[in-house]
Amino acid sequence: QVQLAESGGGLVQPGESLRLSCVVSQYTLNYYTMAWFRQAPGKEREGVSYISHNDGHTNYADSVKDRFTISRDKAKNTVYLQMNSLTPMDTAVYYCAALYTDPPALATAEKLVHSWGQGTQVTVSS
Repeated sequence: QVQLAESGGGLVQPGESLRLSCVVSQYTLNYYTMAWFRQAPGKEREGVSYISHNDGHTNYADSVKDRFTISRDKAKNTVYLQMNSLTPMDTAVYYCAALYTDPPALATAEKLVHSWGQGTQVTVSS
């Protein structure tokens, strides 16, 4: 059974940074592509980024490209999402997820989710 636990959310001002962490069960990063999703109030959940378990390649939603960076540390069983230049539009609950395989597109990544984390709130406000 895959277990995931996010942390690192909080309240920040526009332009600031946050780093989210997702600690996963041992060996998860060897077998599952890892992704971050977010859900803003009143909106559907959307894929933000993923990192492939095969070769570590990454992909990002256009809205976060060049601002967010996904990474992983297999020794620590942890996936990170470094978020820079945050804006109020980034306010959402952020979820870590383990995917069965690399998604053909982030827009359809949710269909490939094997396990979800509980989510962590990120609020960007002045």
